[in-house]
Amino acid sequence: MHVHSLLGTELILGGARSGKSSLAEQLADQSGLVVKFVATASACDNEMAERILRHQQQRPSQWVLIEEPYDLANIIREHSNNQTCLLIDCLTLWLNNYLFQPIGNQSWKQAKADFLQAISEAEGRIILVSNEVGQGIVPLGEVSRRFVDESGWLHQEIAKQSVRVIFVTAGIPQVLKGPTLSVL
Repeated sequence: MHVHSLLGTELILGGARSGKSSLAEQLADQSGLVVKFVATASACDNEMAERILRHQQQRPSQWVLIEEPYDLANIIREHSNNQTCLLIDCLTLWLNNYLFQPIGNQSWKQAKADFLQAISEAEGRIILVSNEVGQGIVPLGEVSRRFVDESGWLHQEIAKQSVRVIFVTAGIPQVLKGPTLSVL
């Protein structure tokens, strides 16, 4: 059964273990489109490698897996069309990669601008998953404050372009912008 699919960009935010990735996967699975899962994580230690493997085993086998820790703009340009649903999980790790494990000459500022341009031009459905990290106290360290600031600014820019923004707490989705969710 094909479900009418929402086209455009959707942003799903929440804290760690809030249920945001599960919701994103349900929405992608119900889209009726070809799902391409874009993973931004890098296995930097054994625990992360095990986590990545567990997530891979839980996803439907027919989904196309694209592992890309940096160049999301290019992935969107290459793979977005009206027959696909790109599920990008997660933007928090993507930001972390640029701020703390930079490669090449592209700055975070340029990568962010390219990404925002790519989602504004995309033809298909894009579901973006990210951690909301700015609801606590202001972090003490400069590096932590920059991460929280950059994350918040990124989310605001994406939300402006998104057809729907959802915040997930304790597995309960709250639509902040756009169409309500069908029963999941």
